[in-house]
Amino acid sequence: MTFVRLGDGGVPHHVRVTGSGPVCVLSAGLGLAWFDWDPVVELLAPWRTVVRFDRPGAGLSGHARVPPTLAGEAERIARVLDAVGLPGPATVVGHSLAGFHCEAFARLFPARTSGLVLADSSVEERPGVRVPRGVRVGAARMCGAVLGGAGVPRALGPVLRRAAVRGDAVRADAVRRVYGASRVLRGSLLEYATYGDLAAELAALRRELPLREGLPVTVLAAYSRGTTTWLTRQRNLAASLEATFRVASPSGHLVMRDAPRALAEAILGTAR
Repeated sequence: MTFVRLGDGGVPHHVRVTGSGPVCVLSAGLGLAWFDWDPVVELLAPWRTVVRFDRPGAGLSGHARVPPTLAGEAERIARVLDAVGLPGPATVVGHSLAGFHCEAFARLFPARTSGLVLADSSVEERPGVRVPRGVRVGAARMCGAVLGGAGVPRALGPVLRRAAVRGDAVRADAVRRVYGASRVLRGSLLEYATYGDLAAELAALRRELPLREGLPVTVLAAYSRGTTTWLTRQRNLAASLEATFRVASPSGHLVMRDAPRALAEAILGTAR
């Protein structure tokens, strides 16, 4: 376990490095933590140097002090790799919201990207926001402060995590340490409040900076009964990126836990 300070006012970032070989970096979706990658890391470690980290306000990292931006999240990935002494090209793997971050990294840091894997990534065909960013951020902070002060995360956080993740094998003490903390609730609310901003920023970045020619890109979509529309949207995302399209079935949105072998195979097959 390692903690590094990357900026953001000196916020400590929790980082773990496992295995050996070519580098891949794993970035989880909103509200998730390093341990959600455990089943995939076990499969990747014999073949890859696996870097996973918690963003501010997630997992064991410190408080989120500033609202996220797309460029800031792409730079965070670069700084994490620098901090652990792995500046060379890496396969970047983004789940859900972090798919935005990893695609932005691939566009902004092409020389440092050997492959891109989007694991049931967020998709926004017509991104836009109606409420001003300052209002949304202020409301998220106020809500987090009120709920945190009332002890809601400590009382309900671990229970809600267990209810949301069926068959969760994560140790109870780790779940309490993460989801019983008000900083995790506050960080999640802040990321949720700025989701539309990041989607709009990515749309603009796609117009300005193409992916590096020849970059291996894979879109892995989770599929279970009743998610046909979502599968179509994921397929369209793959087509727009000229990416290989794969389906993990059966799998819910937490594809790293529901179908770790399918995700590991997608990662290993994307770049060598």
